[in-house]
Amino acid sequence: MTKISILEQLKQADAEGYAIPHFNYSDIWDMTAIVRAAEEMHSPVMLAGVPKVTNALTMDTVAAMAHSLADNAKVPVYLHLDHSTDPQICKDACDHHFDTVMIDGSKESLERNIEMTADVVSYAHPRGIFVEGEIGKIKGNTEESQYANGDFLVQVPDAVKLVQSTGVDILAVGIGTAHGFYQGKPEINFQRLAEVNEALSIPLVLHGGTGIPAEDVRKAIKNGINKVNVGTIIKYTYLSSVFETLKRVGPTIHTIDLMLPAVEAIKEEVKRWIAVCMSDGKACLLYTSP
Repeated sequence: MTKISILEQLKQADAEGYAIPHFNYSDIWDMTAIVRAAEEMHSPVMLAGVPKVTNALTMDTVAAMAHSLADNAKVPVYLHLDHSTDPQICKDACDHHFDTVMIDGSKESLERNIEMTADVVSYAHPRGIFVEGEIGKIKGNTEESQYANGDFLVQVPDAVKLVQSTGVDILAVGIGTAHGFYQGKPEINFQRLAEVNEALSIPLVLHGGTGIPAEDVRKAIKNGINKVNVGTIIKYTYLSSVFETLKRVGPTIHTIDLMLPAVEAIKEEVKRWIAVCMSDGKACLLYTSP
């Protein structure tokens, strides 16, 4: 049996009315928790690292860890480079056989965004790798986003021009979501999402999943979202578990005994999000005869 491509799966998710869950990792421990949760829920999953992580651990190390987990997983696991603003980092990830790479030119002019995205697409496609772009702005104050003010909503003509000019495969759209924890209830512009979905035929991505109510996530999926990104709550759960264990036991604990409770805590949060995305039980759709 052979795993079908992530692009095919995203299209299948669109047809079936669910979304592929994407989780950001920091190291081998949360990466392991994500894969174990996906196996228990029989769900496809995307392992996503931002450049801050790939730079710190090195692309070689990240790729080796993720490919090892994916190759031995009981469900399809896809490796994704998230929120790179540097085309060269995307190309490096392509050389390390990531399944998808994201080039984020959303802070640039539309013309520069198109130029950056087309550059990465021209490198990735001959190598069988898919590219995610971004249009509009994802609010927040994290390593993934430093945007707070102004007109953040995706403009439909801009989205169409970006896709038509670059051949990008997947598109993250600014519809009011934010990276990090929300102050109050997120205000998502579902009408704008529906308009973009009507204008485009490629999979759409919801960034800033942490803190969005489950009913709003599912409404976004109904209106065209095929991939949901979750990061902040994974880091928070990880560090909270480590903090509580250290507070209770102290720093004489063995590292393994410190990390295993964190893996369990992360796993439960990931399972919750898989259920929100309605991808539980969908792993069977990901395989086809070679």
